[in-house]
Amino acid sequence: MAGPDYAAVFQAAPAALSLLSPELVYSAANQAFERLTSRSRQEISGRYLLDVFPGGPSTSQGEALRLSMQRVLSTAAVDIMPLQRYDMEVPGRPGDVQERYWNITNAPLLDGQGQACGVVNLPQEVTAFVQQMSRRGLPVTADAALAHMAAIEAQLFAQADQLHEVNQRLRRGEARERRTVRELRMAMRHQQQALADTSHDLRGPITGLQTRLQVALADPAADARQSLLAALDDAERLGDIVGDLLELARLEACAPADAEPVDLARLVRRELHHRQATITSITTATCLDAGVLVQGSAVQLGRLVGNLLANAERHARSRLEVTVRAHGDQAVVEVTDDGPGIPHADREAVFRRFFRRSDARRSDPGGTGLGLPIARQIAQAHGGTLEAVDPAGSSHGARLLLRLPLLRS
Repeated sequence: MAGPDYAAVFQAAPAALSLLSPELVYSAANQAFERLTSRSRQEISGRYLLDVFPGGPSTSQGEALRLSMQRVLSTAAVDIMPLQRYDMEVPGRPGDVQERYWNITNAPLLDGQGQACGVVNLPQEVTAFVQQMSRRGLPVTADAALAHMAAIEAQLFAQADQLHEVNQRLRRGEARERRTVRELRMAMRHQQQALADTSHDLRGPITGLQTRLQVALADPAADARQSLLAALDDAERLGDIVGDLLELARLEACAPADAEPVDLARLVRRELHHRQATITSITTATCLDAGVLVQGSAVQLGRLVGNLLANAERHARSRLEVTVRAHGDQAVVEVTDDGPGIPHADREAVFRRFFRRSDARRSDPGGTGLGLPIARQIAQAHGGTLEAVDPAGSSHGARLLLRLPLLRS
């Protein structure tokens, strides 16, 4: 097993850390140090400590820091400095110095013989603490009388602020985890319901196929051709269901499809032409505006429109209407029939897989109950919507409304 990457650990440490050579020249700094000091590693690498942070107008500030590091190098022991005022120049603004306060810990970096070969510098800013104390009228100075207690209190203040930030991150993480758990539970319920629905719908043709084959085998006088034709019908229904389920699974997985500009009026005319043999007893009225273009898969959109037409044909008494138009930034396709309509309570249910109203089962016993769910999935995959809405005016029947983003030239 490979050991830890200590360089990565150094960079990921939440505390600000820098490494200086025995000559007090910067050799490394982590990301937290860069954020705290507003200076990049490239700016400080290879430069002398007091050239990077001279300490503002007071030379004693920089001198105290230098002496602390020299003690660390000579004694190989950790040196914790008293509360320090250590002013810093604003990056990019020479001469503009900010008053800032620090708790500074310097620790030795030891070689194989236990000798200090560098200094690890851990600065912790407590300017906010000092400003808060000043607002309360309590003096906080860096002199020896107050330094020890003030440093302890300032450190606690800074660590409390860090703890608050950690707690905030934990809360955000817990919220994300709860959302993920809810989404997983919903997905599991969806899959369980889909499995139950699929099993229920597949059982019918499978049972019919088994029964017909058993009857044919048990009755030598049975018409073999009729039995085979009936079995073929059941097998074709099974094939339709499996094909539709595969299409739904592909759409739900967001499988990519070739996209191209699609003229909806031309696509509707093509689908109506393909269905002429099945709608001879139904009058079809169209109002198809030219130049209504969308970006998408012509094959998938053709199936969407075909499913809407097939649904209208099943329920229409004598007439269906199809319109294509542009409305604002959307392309709109409406398919309306003069059948019994969709009760308001079922207008969302008709888009659930395998849901079939009683009139649909009577008019088309071989339907799979997947046509409208597939149509909605295709619409959503193209950034659009598909819904059942109220019929226009005083007319009756079902009205399905498809909206897709309009392709602008």
